Amino acid sequence: MRLHQLEVVAFGPFAEPARVDFDALSDAGLFLLSGPTGAGKSSILDAVCFALYGDVPGDRSAAKRLRSDHAAADVAPRVVLEATLSGRRFRIDRSPAWTRPKRRGQGTTTEQARVVISERRAGDDGADAWHPLSTRLDETGHLVTRLVGMTLPQFCQVALLPQGRFQAFLRARSEERHALLQQVFQTGRFDRTERWLRDRRIELRRAGDSHHRAVADLVSRVCEVAGDQAPEDWSADPTALRAWLRGLGEAAVTASVEQAIAVENASAEEVAASEASAAGIELAGLRATYAAARRAHAAVEVGAAEHASRKRRVDKAQRAGAVRPLHELAIQARRDVDDLEQEAAEARGRLGELLGEGSLDAQQVADHRRAATRALTEIARVRPLQRQAVDVARQLARVERAREESAARLRQLQERADEVPAALEQALVPLGSAQESVAAAEALTRDLEVLRVRVRAARSAESIGAQLVTAEADLAEATQTRLLARETLVEIREQRLDGMAAEIAGKLAVGACCPVCGSDDHPSLASPAPGAPDEAAEREARREVDDLEVVVEARAQQVRGLESQLAAALAESGDSVEQLLVEEESTLARLDRARADAALLPSLQARVDSLRAELVTLAADRDEVVTTAAQHDTEAAVLASRLEDLRGQVAAVVPDADDAHEQGRIDLDALSAFHQQVESLTQRIEDLTAELSRADATATSTQQAADELAARAGFDSSATAAASWLSDDDVAELQRLIERHEREAARVTELLADEDLVRSAAADPPDLEALAQSHHRAKEAAAAARHRDMSLRDRGRRLHGLTDEVEAALAAWAPVRDDLELVTDMAAMVEGKHPDNRLQMRLSAYVLAHRLSQVVEAANLRLSTMSDQRYSLVHTGQRGAGETRGGLSLVVRDDWTGDDRDPATLSGGETFVVSLALALGLADVITEEAGGTDLETLFVDEGFGSLDSETLEDVMDTLDTLRDGGRVVGVVSHVPELQTRIPTQLRVHRGRTGSRTTLELA
Repeated sequence: MRLHQLEVVAFGPFAEPARVDFDALSDAGLFLLSGPTGAGKSSILDAVCFALYGDVPGDRSAAKRLRSDHAAADVAPRVVLEATLSGRRFRIDRSPAWTRPKRRGQGTTTEQARVVISERRAGDDGADAWHPLSTRLDETGHLVTRLVGMTLPQFCQVALLPQGRFQAFLRARSEERHALLQQVFQTGRFDRTERWLRDRRIELRRAGDSHHRAVADLVSRVCEVAGDQAPEDWSADPTALRAWLRGLGEAAVTASVEQAIAVENASAEEVAASEASAAGIELAGLRATYAAARRAHAAVEVGAAEHASRKRRVDKAQRAGAVRPLHELAIQARRDVDDLEQEAAEARGRLGELLGEGSLDAQQVADHRRAATRALTEIARVRPLQRQAVDVARQLARVERAREESAARLRQLQERADEVPAALEQALVPLGSAQESVAAAEALTRDLEVLRVRVRAARSAESIGAQLVTAEADLAEATQTRLLARETLVEIREQRLDGMAAEIAGKLAVGACCPVCGSDDHPSLASPAPGAPDEAAEREARREVDDLEVVVEARAQQVRGLESQLAAALAESGDSVEQLLVEEESTLARLDRARADAALLPSLQARVDSLRAELVTLAADRDEVVTTAAQHDTEAAVLASRLEDLRGQVAAVVPDADDAHEQGRIDLDALSAFHQQVESLTQRIEDLTAELSRADATATSTQQAADELAARAGFDSSATAAASWLSDDDVAELQRLIERHEREAARVTELLADEDLVRSAAADPPDLEALAQSHHRAKEAAAAARHRDMSLRDRGRRLHGLTDEVEAALAAWAPVRDDLELVTDMAAMVEGKHPDNRLQMRLSAYVLAHRLSQVVEAANLRLSTMSDQRYSLVHTGQRGAGETRGGLSLVVRDDWTGDDRDPATLSGGETFVVSLALALGLADVITEEAGGTDLETLFVDEGFGSLDSETLEDVMDTLDTLRDGGRVVGVVSHVPELQTRIPTQLRVHRGRTGSRTTLELA
């Protein structure tokens, strides 16, 4: 990787565009990046990292604040880097996420991060040009990582030797070195392996516990079924558990066989007792049957007379059955004659009442029938004329009503036509007022918007004023703090000058010449006073003063900005918030009234339009009503003439028709109904007279035939025969009683002659209660034996099933137990807790220890030169004080004394030299691991101020060796001596409006 050009805008301390020409710096091979503290030297390196990876190294990445505070609010932060990666030239244009003012309205909006990566190569025309490759953040990140061959942490350790980071790494504990080396060498897979084994162990332990609970539950159920206790160590020895289960199964089989024999014996005893009880019950039944037969025979003898009476009644009922139908016919015929006589008398009475006459003979009835027939014929002839007259009368009445309605409608239209003009004149007055209110509302709306803008400006002025008071107080506080820091710096410098002899003495090595007197003999070295400040304390005080200078300048700029904003807000508002709010309230009230009046405009306009349309409609309606009234007059005259003609024709047929027409009650239907009723009654009377004669003759002949049939059946008359008749149900009931008596007599006779019953009556009665008790005891004993047998069989089946389940559960548990044992040993091994792990090191620490050994080996190649063959780094696997794991400890071997020293005992300059060698060694190892990635640009950040001139010379010689093969080395420092030793320089200048860069070439 080789850097060519870098451009930054609104990034870090660089508000204005700043350009770094690395190609010009590369000609010298070694250049100095210098400038005061806080000017932005490290920001140049941050810009390189951000362009490549979209992030910055160290703690500055967590702040997420890359945009320059000095830049204008609408200037976008931007970094453009041209670099050669893997032999290809790229241009990377990146901008971080930032907040800008909205282009419309107030407030801010967030611009997302963006990137454009382009490659310079020959186009279709053969000329070199930039060709965009991607605008996606993720694609660009993957591409750069692949081309560089390193991740951001690795790049920061290899290409940007960080400020103070390797001094901390040199003195760190093993756990801290573990974290850094893991990040750099990407050995997270070994940590993941450790975690996987640990998680797998937990998972298998949980699975094993689950299997143990399952087996324990089954064993508990076996104990419950078998009524026995399981072996105490069954969970540790499944063989003992299996033997116990086999013993339980064999015992269950033996008990089941013995119980089956007991069931067979009890069943035989139950059968014998059952047979004896059945024999006793049978004998008792025979004796009871014989006794019941004797009682039944006595009852048969008592009912013999009643049996004979029933037979006689049945015989008479059967003879009367032949006479009864004809007798009932004679009775019904006589009833029919009586009914006809009654009906004929009632018909004559109704006819007399209808005609208003007394009793009528047959001739009078015939005369009335003929007269009614003639009247019905005449009514049928005039009925259509009468219906026409009724229809015409109805039409005439309807036309008369229409004439009256037209006259009333005409009067209403005339009255409304007189009212509408006055109403229209009244409606035009408020309509004009509403139209004026619409224009007023529009003007007031514009005034209100202007007032609200001024109110917002006035409120903004109040807020800015409060912020200005706070900012001025902060500025005063920062100024006071800076003054105190300057006083502290002066005091430290004075104290350091007072103890300079002790400081010089502390840097003298054995045999070295004194920089003051030149002697190599130091009989009495000065010692520093307790608490005396050193160069580091002065640097820290100087850095604090520089930081406070930046704070004061930032707060002063904030005060100036707030003052400018306050003046602009006051100019825009022109008045106080209270006065503007009063004016706004007054304007708003007038606007509400104007809007309320204007809101009536649609309804008022609609009212005027409605009245104007109504005038036109009224004139048209009046003309229409006049025309309709004339038509009704003509129609009424025609209908009256037609009605008179029809009524004359009806009067010629119907008596008194004229009077009826005048009274409006001609009813031909009632007249027709009257004559129809007379005709119907007279016809019915004649029919009933003829039918009565026929019915009387039939009744007389039927009675004579019934009497003759009764005499032949042995009865005096048909009435006597009817009295002896019985219904079918009564006869059936008597027959049933007769047959039951005869069957009972036969049954009793048969039972009394049965030999078994006779013998049982002579035998002794059995003791049924004793036999039943004996049978009950045998039955209970057999049931208990069968229940016991079923229980044993069920327990055997359950034991067999549970045994199979236990075997299955043990089989499922076995591989889990084996895996758990294996994983537990492996997890303990990689965690450094297994007895076979003699180093007691974690797997990841073991891998990193190997990497650290490589780093130490590479570092010692340069440390030997830079320390004048005195120091070398040693990697030891021993644990440091307070550490639980070893493997990553470092000590410094002093070849002059032969002792191993803790890095914390080194002086400031020695620490820098050893740390630089360690950083360069790490860079070499990472470069080799990355496949020999060619890093042609390297930066070393700070630390040179703690070196004496001789050591500085050795370090510079080492840095010169880094330039072999065309590599460019940039030294980041503000040490004055380096500015004279390295002529090619990139200077960063600090200013109130931001930093800027200048290039000085040799």
